[in-house]
Amino acid sequence: MKRLLLALLLVAAPAAAQDERLDKRVGTLETQMRAVQRKVFPGGDPRFFTPEIAPATSAPAEPVGTPASSALADLTARVDALERQQRTLTGQVEEAQFKLRQLDETLAKFRGDTEFRLTAIEGPKTAAPTTPAADAPAVAAADSAPAAPPVRAPAKTAAKPDAAATPASVEDTWRAAYALYVAKDYSRAEAAMQDFLTNNPKAVRASNAQYWLGRSYMAQDSYAQAAKAFLDGYQKYPKGDRAPDSLLWLGNALAALKKPDQACRSWNELQSVYGETLTPALKAAAAKARKDAKCDA
Repeated sequence: MKRLLLALLLVAAPAAAQDERLDKRVGTLETQMRAVQRKVFPGGDPRFFTPEIAPATSAPAEPVGTPASSALADLTARVDALERQQRTLTGQVEEAQFKLRQLDETLAKFRGDTEFRLTAIEGPKTAAPTTPAADAPAVAAADSAPAAPPVRAPAKTAAKPDAAATPASVEDTWRAAYALYVAKDYSRAEAAMQDFLTNNPKAVRASNAQYWLGRSYMAQDSYAQAAKAFLDGYQKYPKGDRAPDSLLWLGNALAALKKPDQACRSWNELQSVYGETLTPALKAAAAKARKDAKCDA
């Protein structure tokens, strides 16, 4: 009889120890699950999330007699509850991730629509070249693009336009040729200016066309052709709007050809012929050119 009791005790002792270790592991799992709940859903309703430290309650009365369920059944129920909570949390996290992806897609679509509408409202910003009623006065030798200051009156009476061509058609032709220079399409501007001079050699704009023909050559580094065009502009149209400018840029072209003495003579003649009628801009440009070329006073 004693041997039988001893054997039962030896068998029951490991089972009790195993139940105790399993209970500790399940308790650890429950603690970790509550920590995950607080991390994912801070401030969760205590009705659904068991607090880490529960308020003290009166200890229940110890049951009398044999308990209805064993320790193993209790542990199994606790593990099942943990698994259910884990499945619930997993579903909620997946739902939150799905909503976040939807928000990202909606934001990207809204950004694309906004950029498209702004582009459609603003439209391409292209500015068409415009020409003044009369060309701008000459600029300094270092400048490569024409300016558009106020109109400068000619020194004396300008040449009369061709009787064969109407003023409107001549003006339109001139504007088209000048627009090519403003657009820096120098080769086409050169051809357009030559056509204008061929068809309208005595037009009011002839002096301007001859001057901008020379500037077109200068922009293409064709200094010899530019010098000839400026010389023709000064000799053919000495009373034209661009005669002083042509003489100034004749000196600039000669300076680029490494002929400083001839350049200085051109600037000297500019001062002697048009000194009283030169604009401040022309005077300043000529003075700077003479200084750079080290002309004699």
